[in-house]
Amino acid sequence: MDITKFIVDHREAAFLLGDYSTYRAQLSRRLRIVRKKLGRATAKNAKYASKAPVTAEEVGRNIEFLHLLILTSERAWAHAMSMKASHSEDNADKSITGSTRRHIISRLHKAVRYAEDIVGLLSDRASSGANDRDILEAKAYAYSLAGAEEFEKQAEGIKDNDASPDRWSSCLTNFSAARVIYSALFKAKKKDMFKDILAGTTDPSIRYAAYQHRIPRTVGVPAVSKKFFPKDDVELTQAVEKLDSTALQEEESTPSGSVIMWRNRKANIVDAAIGQAIVSVEAASEELSKFSETSNSPKDKAAAYDDVLIACQDAADATRRAIEELEKEGVDEGDARMQDLRVTSLAVNYDLIAWRVGRNRVLIGSDDGLTFSPNPPQKPRRPRKDGKEWVKREEPTGRKLARLRERVALYDASLQSIDSIKDLRGAVRDADFIAELDGQRAYFQALKCLNLAHSHALLAAPKQALALCNRALSLASQAASSPKPATPSSSSTPKLAVSEEHAQTLKENLENLTSHYRGLVTLSQLTANSNVATKTQMTSAAPVVERLNEYPASGAVDLTNLVTWPPKLKPVPVKPLFFDVAWNYIEYPGRTRSVQEIEPEKMQEEKKAEEPKPAKKGWFGFGR
Repeated sequence: MDITKFIVDHREAAFLLGDYSTYRAQLSRRLRIVRKKLGRATAKNAKYASKAPVTAEEVGRNIEFLHLLILTSERAWAHAMSMKASHSEDNADKSITGSTRRHIISRLHKAVRYAEDIVGLLSDRASSGANDRDILEAKAYAYSLAGAEEFEKQAEGIKDNDASPDRWSSCLTNFSAARVIYSALFKAKKKDMFKDILAGTTDPSIRYAAYQHRIPRTVGVPAVSKKFFPKDDVELTQAVEKLDSTALQEEESTPSGSVIMWRNRKANIVDAAIGQAIVSVEAASEELSKFSETSNSPKDKAAAYDDVLIACQDAADATRRAIEELEKEGVDEGDARMQDLRVTSLAVNYDLIAWRVGRNRVLIGSDDGLTFSPNPPQKPRRPRKDGKEWVKREEPTGRKLARLRERVALYDASLQSIDSIKDLRGAVRDADFIAELDGQRAYFQALKCLNLAHSHALLAAPKQALALCNRALSLASQAASSPKPATPSSSSTPKLAVSEEHAQTLKENLENLTSHYRGLVTLSQLTANSNVATKTQMTSAAPVVERLNEYPASGAVDLTNLVTWPPKLKPVPVKPLFFDVAWNYIEYPGRTRSVQEIEPEKMQEEKKAEEPKPAKKGWFGFGR
């Protein structure tokens, strides 16, 4: 039946165009259409007559009856939210009291009543045709509306006759039941709409209600929801555990005893949400390590980083929210809780950026882009029309430059990520840490210059390539001499840390490459000089290689004229070839003449015999 999807789709379609008032108007129009379709609409100019309640048999026969109840409940909820939003715009500094508050609670109560009717109808599985998931979605929807109603009842303010924090228990119970159900549905169906519902309204409401209930902030929202879940409802508990066996089990905050390490400094985890997010990061990183050992495709490995990045982002967001809550309370920076949160924030944000850089390194290549080899030649898949085989062609220069351009873009992203680490609060105070970051930045900047040199080499510009290689060599020397982290990341799952081996390999490679490009530049200069000499008709002495038999008179050798460059096409003296022509005409002892030699002589004799007599001279053959 997809009750949650039906509700979420209608809300998103309305909020793209307007606000709660727009949503309420759309629901009214939609209700009118559904009622006409089901024959439950009041005719024009006719007296209103109450209709019979919807039955489970009608829901099983036509899903529109279920949509009728959902739309009615949603319209009442939208009406309440519209009044609340309009009051917030007009009187933002005042709380909602009096008749407005009662009207809002009345609309929410109506929405809860229709949502409970839906649960009752779907509970009759035989007649309605609903399954366990449909009933759970209906119950989660009803619990969330009931929690909103209780929230509005208590949000009016503390009353003199009921100042106890226990008055928020009902709100926590309803929202906790909704959260546990939606979490189980999210794990079972893997649909983001359940996660959006939790992050949008459910979790913030539980956090506020828990604060009013005097629950410490060190207790996370999942722990609060499991504590206040209505476990006395055996049927609901069994249905949730059937969908997710770990839905109601208590989880450990962190495996290391609620402590996070950052550069030999320990910080306590002061918020359970942060601890659970860190546990998720560790689990995702283990899965990434297993996947990287079995996969060889760089794109697949980079895609596997997404789960780790999402978990790291959740940890960073949880830490930021915890810091903001303490700042709103006016907690001093010298407080132990604030100090622990600052260290935790630096650790989790650095870890997030390190994984981002690691993902870029995987996309660049296994050697961080140290070498650049062309792709192997490929044949087209389709055969030729003439039946011949396709000729393998080398990768064109344009594609090589495009691949180098992608690498440079990834290097730029990594450099920006490293620079953003220095903006984190507390990072610049650690001189050793900044020195490590400068060395890592020099390493990736050297690789960027190296790949730019490859592109200039492809464009036949050796001077630019030499300049970039020289710059890269200086950066690589800086990276090799900078301090290295104590525990560099593994090769299968690289992060930001650069090992000593990688830095030394880059330096040695750049030394050889710089010498190579320096030789190319020297040859190009010699070529240019010889071209100028040719144009100006200048003559110079023969090169040294052609005057090895001469000893220099001055004792000095012109090392700038070792060989002729560029080489010219000229004859080379070699040993002459002698042919024995007399062999064909002289009779040597023991030599018999072949038939091929006798036949020419016979032909000459016959030619002489058949030679005609000379013709008579004169006009018309008459002699004078």
